[in-house]
Amino acid sequence: MENPSKIEEGGVTYSLGTFDGKQVFYDFPKILVYLEAKGKRLFGRDFTLHEEDGEMLLKLSNYFIRDHENCEKDGIDPDKGILLTGPVGCGKTCLMKLMRHIAPHQRQYEVIPARNIAFSFNHIGFKTIEDYGNGMFYCFDDLGVEPMGRYYGKDCNVMGEILISRHELFQRHKVRTHATTNLNSDELEERYGSRVRSRMRQMFNLIAFDKDTTDKRI
Repeated sequence: MENPSKIEEGGVTYSLGTFDGKQVFYDFPKILVYLEAKGKRLFGRDFTLHEEDGEMLLKLSNYFIRDHENCEKDGIDPDKGILLTGPVGCGKTCLMKLMRHIAPHQRQYEVIPARNIAFSFNHIGFKTIEDYGNGMFYCFDDLGVEPMGRYYGKDCNVMGEILISRHELFQRHKVRTHATTNLNSDELEERYGSRVRSRMRQMFNLIAFDKDTTDKRI
């Protein structure tokens, strides 16, 4: 039987915990070792995890390995998606690209910049909204700063419409949606309206970087 507690990366086997044949017992320090190694392969040798983000990394890890007991302690619903918020440059996109690798046996999601979706709408119209309202798992990156869509003279809040469609998928089929954003709740409501913001509360677990987190791109 394949051992889901071990992941091979670049010819090196990383142990994320122990496997008794039925269940994986994860070890958070080992998860961090793997995440740092995988991050360097994905984003370059200068990538590093920051001690100041430890609590948030633990919450994300518990969510993605579906540790129901610890998720409950943190008020996280494993059946909802993640809305990862924080200042510009704090590492939201990198983490959402990285975290999906710690449980490769689970259904994966694709990270898509929200602005790319808006640009797609400008070219092909409402089919874009249909395409992202399907049963795939997505993480919409930089939600809320994408431009308004415009197709044949008609304006459309593209991501707002897609979030409504994704909410329906979540309600009916528990299809999860993730997102990253620099905006706070009031700014998101201003961008998408109270109807969408209400649906977002039902769809997402909010996990936030500290507002004083440094810009890691510098």
